[in-house]
Amino acid sequence: MLFIQTSASETINSSLENYYHSFLEVLPRIALGILVIIAGVLIAKFVTNFYKKRILKKAEDPLMAKFLAQAIKIILTLIAILLALQVAGLSGVATGILTAAGGAAIVLGFAFQDIGKNFLAGIILAFNRPFNINDTIMVADLFGKVKALNFRYTHIKTSDGRDIFIPNSDVLTKAVENYTADGFYRNDFIVGIGYEDNIEEAKKAINDILDHHPEIVHDDIHDNFVIENELAASTVNLKVFFWVETLDYRKSSRILRGNVIKQVKEVLVEKGFNLPADITELKLYGNEEDIPLRVRKDPRDLIEQSPKSLPQ
Repeated sequence: MLFIQTSASETINSSLENYYHSFLEVLPRIALGILVIIAGVLIAKFVTNFYKKRILKKAEDPLMAKFLAQAIKIILTLIAILLALQVAGLSGVATGILTAAGGAAIVLGFAFQDIGKNFLAGIILAFNRPFNINDTIMVADLFGKVKALNFRYTHIKTSDGRDIFIPNSDVLTKAVENYTADGFYRNDFIVGIGYEDNIEEAKKAINDILDHHPEIVHDDIHDNFVIENELAASTVNLKVFFWVETLDYRKSSRILRGNVIKQVKEVLVEKGFNLPADITELKLYGNEEDIPLRVRKDPRDLIEQSPKSLPQ
């Protein structure tokens, strides 16, 4: 019995000693592998920063350049990890990791379909998309300026300061309205004049504003004009169309539109055109013979009257 215990103890000690010596032999390789990973990460960071500083300044498509910078950093980091495993003598582990990664990708692809779908959509959008950085777009009912395109989402910023992250699959499959793709956008608004006013004179006054406004586009392609739009209850509605440059959509489409509306209103009033409000019609129903209304005089008018005319 004592012999068996001694033999087992010697076997364990021998095994531990062998593992210890094996570990000492492999330790330099492991340390070198760790150094390779650290160096690889630093190189990936350096290359990405160099790429961003040099290429992004000259890139015609900064959105694509930023997307490729992210991809380069991830690829270089993965290469560094695989090289580290090879240097450490763990090539079998590297092969196992790649095999396991392939199997896990299939399993995770079914488990996280939305993530995989957004990732693939991000790659497609990086090479073929309907917008660039700083373009003003609308996806479904989300409206804002494009700030970034990542692997899983598109980042837009609304005019009221909200940051919205739209899944790339939605951007790829839904209709995208780009308000600044060609640099021009047509604004419009409606102004109502009285039925007794001269329509042609009102249109001429508005067209003069459109023709001489310095921030409205004037060329052979983009026409600015005024048309009769509707015979409303109390007004003849004219619709005004004019083109603006949309490098800054907020300024051109909102601020400039307000300024043009202000000028149109002031010119029409100055030229004597009526800008009536909606007319409300009162009807009597049932047995009512009249509407019980009383008109009160202004007290100042009573003071100006003679004492004899004042009510007793």
